[in-house]
Amino acid sequence: MELYKSRKRVLPVGWYPEREDQVIDIIREWEKIYPGSGSDVEGTAAIVPHAGWFFSGDIAFRTMAVLKKNVDTVVIVGGHLPAGAEPLCYNYMQLETPLGSLRVDTAFLEELSLLQSFQPETGVDNTVEIQLPLIKYLFPESNVVAIRAGADNRAIDLGKDIYQTAQKLNRSIVVIGSTDLTHYGDTYHFTPHGHGEAALSWMKNSNDKKIIEEMVAMNGEKVILLGNTARAACSPGAAVCAFSFAGETGRERGYPLFYKTSYDVYPGDSFVGYVGIYY
Repeated sequence: MELYKSRKRVLPVGWYPEREDQVIDIIREWEKIYPGSGSDVEGTAAIVPHAGWFFSGDIAFRTMAVLKKNVDTVVIVGGHLPAGAEPLCYNYMQLETPLGSLRVDTAFLEELSLLQSFQPETGVDNTVEIQLPLIKYLFPESNVVAIRAGADNRAIDLGKDIYQTAQKLNRSIVVIGSTDLTHYGDTYHFTPHGHGEAALSWMKNSNDKKIIEEMVAMNGEKVILLGNTARAACSPGAAVCAFSFAGETGRERGYPLFYKTSYDVYPGDSFVGYVGIYY
């Protein structure tokens, strides 16, 4: 696998701040809102949302904060790939963030590539990049492996292969799966229950609720099915990969920490669901 030296930021500033001081200021505000939340927890995997920080950054940060610290490597798994797509890998030696660069665990990536057929990541996608400054802040000494998983059942095997690779290399790791939930409204060409309060209620209390229950139960095939047929998640493979890994470590269920929608932050006719779950 050819490795490039450094991947620079590609998302515009609206997704997350450009400067170190701006990143630190926002994170410290989140820490004030959720003082000490999860400080007694040491999760091994998590599902986090990936909208811009204005909408869901707080959920992503506080959910990552309950994961084990001082690990060798953080594996961040993004999505936005359809069923049947080959998984992608960030084949770089470092990934730049406003807080400094994250070192890529290239040995881990090379070893995992013996079990999985990766294509190089060459596009613009938020599912991984939006999380990188948070990982740098929470895991400043850890290396990172960044990949994207397709929306099919192969994500189950990907999670297991990540576990096997960690065992073989004697790496302590955590795995983070990055997905938003239902995208509802005319903006997303998805309005099965019309518009207004009734539509928002259906999204929250039916479509999002069902897939969250399956994520908690660690039912990979059902999460993929709901993501693809009910449009209940935009990157179900990322979530499945994370809790598939967690299952290999002995975890038997997930624990939802936070749920909200974009409507809670900025009311509009179209809305998206966000959840934070740890294992």
